[in-house]
Amino acid sequence: MRPESEEDLSHVIRSAREPLTPVGGGTRLRPGEGQGERVNVSGLSGITLYEPAALTLVVRAGTRLTEVRKALAAEGQMLAFEPDARPDSTMGGIVAANASGPRRVQAGACRDALLGLRYVDGQGEVIRNGGRVMKNVTGYDLVKLMAGSRGQLGVLTELSFRTAPIPPCTATLALPGLDAASAIAALTLALTGPYDVSGAAWLPGQGALIRVEGLEGSVAIRSQALTERLARFGEVAMAGSDPWSGMVPTAAEGDLWRIICRPSETPGLFAALPQPLALDWGGSLIWVALPPGEAPSLPAWSGHAIRVTGAAPLILPAPNPVVQRLNASLRERFDPRGIFASESSCRPILQKSS
Repeated sequence: MRPESEEDLSHVIRSAREPLTPVGGGTRLRPGEGQGERVNVSGLSGITLYEPAALTLVVRAGTRLTEVRKALAAEGQMLAFEPDARPDSTMGGIVAANASGPRRVQAGACRDALLGLRYVDGQGEVIRNGGRVMKNVTGYDLVKLMAGSRGQLGVLTELSFRTAPIPPCTATLALPGLDAASAIAALTLALTGPYDVSGAAWLPGQGALIRVEGLEGSVAIRSQALTERLARFGEVAMAGSDPWSGMVPTAAEGDLWRIICRPSETPGLFAALPQPLALDWGGSLIWVALPPGEAPSLPAWSGHAIRVTGAAPLILPAPNPVVQRLNASLRERFDPRGIFASESSCRPILQKSS
């Protein structure tokens, strides 16, 4: 099904008797999601309002990320939360997944850039929350709740974002001689210092990567100070290309896992895991590949892990019973008929996130 308007979508949901799964480009579905009949919202596309001077953008949910980035770049602006650019990725899917990149350590996640939204709930009712400007008071903050809900509470139709100017100068420092375990101390030092870092990562073959952005003079001063502080970890060089678009790796073999932890917990995790595919350390995030169907054998830690690709959904540790009751209550209020209930419901709406 591919509704062409919000009214069409509302009719589809009111008429549904079997579970539905809203999708845009279908690029961010995880194991167990997409089991219901798919409702393709790519027909709800287009930029409906863009006011560069007000740093405000309003788009329909099926609008491609590539289209949005092109329009913003023409005005010297960007989405500060830096979602990864997967082919066919739509803005609705990005919000439903709360997809955010390395710059969230400085600028916040996708939900922090959302000003307002429209969606259709499980009874076919059109709901609007938030606004189209940065200052608005409109009651309950459903904007934050819908971001990351992965289609379990309703189908997004329109989204309002706060945009940001593209930094005039960017520098990425690299410590190519560090492995993942050794990089943790260097990345933590950069993040906890007065350097206003906008990205801290480790990639195989590139080592530790640290990004600073802003006015040219400020970037030069901070880069020099960081180089001096990081010299004890090894040679510090300027990265020759932009590595930040590849922060979500692909598992060539096996299942891709996303693991969040505290820096102090990494020695035990690295001892229990194979070589990471990437670290996005601004979010204390480890990407690792495991054999198909295998779950990580992790020591006690305070974070959580989720299987991103593979045959079956799995979250570790299992959601707290109190959180499970809250999730069930939310679904019942937003979707009393269970139209959006499928195996994706095993994923909690409320949980720790980076």
